[in-house]
Amino acid sequence: MASVATHFSGFLFFFPVGLRRLLFSSSLYLKNPSNFRSKLWYFSHPAWKNIDLYFLLVALPIASLSEFVIFLSLSTHPAYRFSFFLQSIALFIFWVMILFILAQEHLGASLISESFVFIFGSISFLVEYSVIGKGIAGLGGVVYGFLGALTLVCVGACLYLSIKPTAFFADFLLSSGLIFKGTWLLQAGFSLYTDAFMLKGCKKISLPSPSLENVDIHCDLDEDGLRGITVMHFIFTVHAILVLLLSLGLFGLLASNRKLRCEEARGPLLAELESPQTLMHALPGQEMD
Repeated sequence: MASVATHFSGFLFFFPVGLRRLLFSSSLYLKNPSNFRSKLWYFSHPAWKNIDLYFLLVALPIASLSEFVIFLSLSTHPAYRFSFFLQSIALFIFWVMILFILAQEHLGASLISESFVFIFGSISFLVEYSVIGKGIAGLGGVVYGFLGALTLVCVGACLYLSIKPTAFFADFLLSSGLIFKGTWLLQAGFSLYTDAFMLKGCKKISLPSPSLENVDIHCDLDEDGLRGITVMHFIFTVHAILVLLLSLGLFGLLASNRKLRCEEARGPLLAELESPQTLMHALPGQEMD
């Protein structure tokens, strides 16, 4: 996490995935709340609508390899240098999780269970949490601390879904958490690594020298640093309010207009959800397609 580019890449990873998941999970829940069951991934037809999944399938191993090359070539403090190695591992684990999702979708529960993949997802987020803000202290540490808290929210949501996949609030929390992580990653990139958006009296983070153990934003006065921390707390609150309004607004929009709801492609997981036995137990008057 040493540049605006890496933060923007993280935004492109988390925000679209979270937004798409929110749209599909909400649509599935509103279709029949009593039969809702969270999915590992919400597939759709035609195939190009799943372009984000296949893009990640190609991009994540490339990004992981790039981080590993930086780990081998970067000559700076060992702890900071090692963080690139950990980031490479985190990206690789997320890539493996996508492979599990694809395997579960096409092979069904006979080979890989949903609970296992959700647990593996929580492990992936825990590995990411161990990487976030490593070697960064002070004001930068506060910014990454917020990002770490959002990652733990995703960990908890995945663990809960592994136990109770019918809990829509956990899926809603996971989707909103991914959206929030994306927006906050973008905010962190601009606030910590650019002069244009840097807080007053402070300078952007640059690569540390081998003699430095921790990296921090350099502020001319202690008051500037304290003011910067207060401002970042305020900005985080604004992000939280906006993400909450976005999530609730989309849910309300889908609830009021059926034409906007996203339809999922039929596959092994959906077939299991909409089995005749399940439909027979549906409450009278509920929607059944």
